[in-house]
Parts: sequence; C-alpha cells; structure tokens
Amino acid sequence: MSGNTATHEATTVGSWVTAGRAARELGLKPGEFDLAVDLGRIRATPDERGSGRRVDCAELERLRARPGHPEALRESVRTVGTTEGALLMGVTKDRFTRLARLGLLAPTRFYLNRYRAVVWLYLAEELRQFTADERNTSLLRGRTSDNLRGQLDTGLDLRARNWRTRRLAILLRRATDPWSRAGALASLLDPLYICEVVKDPYERSHLGRFCPERPSHGAPGSPGAVLTKTLVTAQDPDEIAWLQAELAGLLAEAREHRPAPRPGFALHRPAPAGQAPREPERSRGVFRALLARWRGRNRGPVARWPAARRPGGSAR
Repeated sequence: MSGNTATHEATTVGSWVTAGRAARELGLKPGEFDLAVDLGRIRATPDERGSGRRVDCAELERLRARPGHPEALRESVRTVGTTEGALLMGVTKDRFTRLARLGLLAPTRFYLNRYRAVVWLYLAEELRQFTADERNTSLLRGRTSDNLRGQLDTGLDLRARNWRTRRLAILLRRATDPWSRAGALASLLDPLYICEVVKDPYERSHLGRFCPERPSHGAPGSPGAVLTKTLVTAQDPDEIAWLQAELAGLLAEAREHRPAPRPGFALHRPAPAGQAPREPERSRGVFRALLARWRGRNRGPVARWPAARRPGGSAR
C-alpha cells in the first residue's frame, strides 16, 4: 500500500474528511481554515471524538464549484493589521486606530508580539465594506467630532470588547443546547462572577464541562498569560452585569432542559407520561437575539458602550 493511499484512509471516513485534509483541498492554511469555519464560510461539524472538526465531501464540492475558487474563499478570510488596514481604507494609522478604539472596526484575531504588545487583526473584507459605505465618509475623511474625541480622551478602547463580542458569536453558533450556550457565556466571565450567578456547586461543576477553553499566551502566571486573561474575560461592570443576567436566563433554560447531575439523582429526567421529550432549542435564533442585545444595534457601539478599561501593556 502506497504512502498516499495510507494518508487518504487516515483522513477520509465515509463521506467526511478531516479538517487538515479539507484545508489542503480548499487551498487554505490551517489558520485560514479555522477562521473560515468560525465565520460560517465553511460548514464543519465536530468529529466523533469531539477533539477536532470534519467536513462533508459535498461541502468541499460546493465550495470548489463557487466562482473564483480558491482565491475568493482565501480573500474572504484574509486578516490585516493596523498598517495594512489603514492602507486598505486610505486613512492614516492614527485614524484607523481611533475608529477601532471607538468600536467601529471589530478585530477578529489578536496575538502578542515579542514585546508583549497586543496586535489586533481585522478582516480585510469588513474594512472594504466599511470604506465603501457612504455613511462612513465623514468618519474616514472629516474631522473627528467633539463627542467622539471626548470619548477617546477618556481612554475609550473597545477593541478587546468587540473581539469578545465576535468570540461570543462564534461560540454560540457552535452551541447545541442550553448548557453549551450557558457555557459559551460563562467562558467570558471570571470564575468569581460565575459563582455569583451559579451558586449551586454541582451546577457550577456541570457548567464547567461546557465552557470552551480560553485562548492563552505563555505559561500560566506569565506576563503574557495575565495580559491575555484581561483580553478574553469581561472587564467592565456593565459588560459583566450583562453577561451575568444572560447567564442566569440561560441557566434557567438549562435546568429545564436537563438538570445538572448530582449524587443520588439520575442524569436525565424522564419526560412526563404522554409528553414527548423536549428538543434542544436551535442555537441560531438565540445567537441572533443575544448578539442584538449585546451589541446594542439600535443605538450603535459608541453610544451604547462606556469607556472600557485598558488592560496592562501597550496595544497596536
């Protein structure tokens, strides 16, 4: 048996392929593939072991058949930093940074450079759309209004908060039932604030099973890890209060759907006689409702959110 055949058998199961093979067949780097899945560009599901993702072969065919493949797909997930983003939008780096701090440009990724400065990355596609929208002309070309300038002078910086908003959207899109949706919300809160809402230790333990792993940089306790924690968890009182309120609501749904296991009680509660078991609520509707409230779309990000605390360390 040739090496190629062995690889094919290792990466294909029935009508599914592993994430690694799907990325190669679509002409994407691993990071580009992960982002495309997170953004809903590629439909993928967890594998049977829950340790990775898999993609239906029909999905690969659908994507390969689209016009401009693979360049169009790759371009849809291209990310740029501040310098390239400013060039793309035809503005100075200072103006680009002001727009991002005001919450008008949402980062999609971040990393810490060698100096432990936060480097934010943005979707090039979103920057082009923002630039093409005539309603944003004054923001791109005109003088910054006194109102916005005043907010910036107070230290307003919504980049981390907008990144958390996007991460919450991704996590809720992946969620399949009330417990996993509650876990998505809880992953943005410090454990102390989770305890204030989830007072039952058995429920906290059960909820912890559904909390996605947080991004981390560096060894636990290192300066990089401490800085990253301030970026991936809610920092402002109003943000924390909002997440706690939503967590309380989702926790009530989770209890109704399936109580947390505890000693001496069955894990699954049988449905009453003559009543069909309740199906998990579809996550997309909940995701849209939560995100609409989270982002305050009726009032806009600048008017909705007060100044965010700036985490330690510099940022780009």
